[in-house]
Amino acid sequence: MRPNPVKEKLQQGGVPLGVFAIEFATPGFMQISKAAGAEFAFIDMEHSGLGINDIKQQMAFARGCGIAPMVRVPAAQYHFIARVLDAGAMGVMVPMVESAEQARMIVESTQYPPKGRRGAIFGGSHDDYTGGDIVAKMKAVHERTFVVCQIETERGLENVDAIVGTEGVDCGWIGHFDLSNFLGVPAQFQSKTFVDARAKVAAACKKHNKAAGMMPADVAMAREWRAAGFNIFAFGSDVGLFQHALSTRIVDFKAAEK
Repeated sequence: MRPNPVKEKLQQGGVPLGVFAIEFATPGFMQISKAAGAEFAFIDMEHSGLGINDIKQQMAFARGCGIAPMVRVPAAQYHFIARVLDAGAMGVMVPMVESAEQARMIVESTQYPPKGRRGAIFGGSHDDYTGGDIVAKMKAVHERTFVVCQIETERGLENVDAIVGTEGVDCGWIGHFDLSNFLGVPAQFQSKTFVDARAKVAAACKKHNKAAGMMPADVAMAREWRAAGFNIFAFGSDVGLFQHALSTRIVDFKAAEK
């Protein structure tokens, strides 16, 4: 079983950096991201048209290139969580987590009995179609799976301590646009309401020795959130990165032509 470099780096006190794919789920995406320095890539199913066959292909494209392939599922439901893990995802991000009960269900969906309620298949995508000791494989799966609960509503914020304190949850991740919306301060990331909420999430993650993550708009934002206690970042989505890079070159060229 291949280990998860994200969990290994966090355990060593490092700060894993990665990316999101929403639109450009191409055969080269994983290798391109790895070559750019990304250590993980989340393939998004919440805000995209990607299905389980797309996910299985992306997990296969990641095999062998050293990047950790992970998936944001559409909702906290077993059939989403277990299927992407069976397809080979090394981690799962679940949006809109609002209670400890939800967090426990999410964890149970990622773990085999007696720890959890995940159905078993071996010799498939997630274990690289290999044979071997089944008990050892289940242990390795539990050790490598990175479970991320997104804190992005006022209810999730209220219960953040219990959510990230749930055994088996590895990371509390702020969905900053959604959280600002649910707090009544849309996109006002410097407002006291939002900054206090950010601090509450960071404190809960630190208390329970869990990672705290987010998707910064730029390096300055990442540094600000790093100083606030966050230690895993996805540097934007494929769409945003492509648009920004292309726009910058077009604008710069036009300016030079004047």
